[in-house]
Amino acid sequence: MYFVGIDVGSLSTETVILDHAGAVVSYHISSTGANSRTAGEKSFAAALASGGIAQSEVNFTVATGYGRVSIPFADKTVTEITCHARGAVHLFPATQTIIDVGGQDSKVISVSQDGKVADFSMNDKCAAGTGRFLEVMARALEIGLDRMGPLSMRSTRDISISSMCTVFAESEVISLVARATPKEDILNAIHQSICNRLAPLMDAVGIRMEVTMTGGVAKNTGIVEKIREKVGGRINVPEEPQIVGALGAALIARDMSAHAQ
Repeated sequence: MYFVGIDVGSLSTETVILDHAGAVVSYHISSTGANSRTAGEKSFAAALASGGIAQSEVNFTVATGYGRVSIPFADKTVTEITCHARGAVHLFPATQTIIDVGGQDSKVISVSQDGKVADFSMNDKCAAGTGRFLEVMARALEIGLDRMGPLSMRSTRDISISSMCTVFAESEVISLVARATPKEDILNAIHQSICNRLAPLMDAVGIRMEVTMTGGVAKNTGIVEKIREKVGGRINVPEEPQIVGALGAALIARDMSAHAQ
């Protein structure tokens, strides 16, 4: 008996499979591409294969993310806000605030003592300050995404990127490169810019400790450090922050299956 959570995001799709005890048996991360349904089906199949599980052994499936309605085999769809809260609190039970920076949106979620969503604020109108923004900046600087965090930590000078638009910010970065500005200083400015874009969301919800970061951008140590400075405390970062939404969906699938029996 297995339980599946599928998180179909704008840039990536994640599938998590749990066993009856709630342990992660397997997970899979892939690009969403142009077709949400195809992405969900491929990620699901890959996670099944990785865990050596037959589809007939899956008891309940919950889909989440912006493409959740495109998964025909899901037994239930649940919002990503609820799923990220469920996953984060499962991993870090004392969590009170969740900061989720995804591919094309950002969210700050406040959870109550019982782990339920109490309030949230979301920016889904602009890609600035998201994973897509980082991809554009990495391309402009000709470095890999995995190098951005460690390299930014070597910055010795504070500079600023003032543009609130991804396109104009990219132009600023290109100009800084042309003036031979060290890449580590440019990256430091990029990460500060992202933190500045998150600040209104944090202020709207209010930061209560403990704070847990989810989403792929949480892999960037430079951004985590900037947010830590902003909130003034330790930030929990899961071992694989990108699958927290899918994990929450799988946990909800397990709960729903138990209630249905």
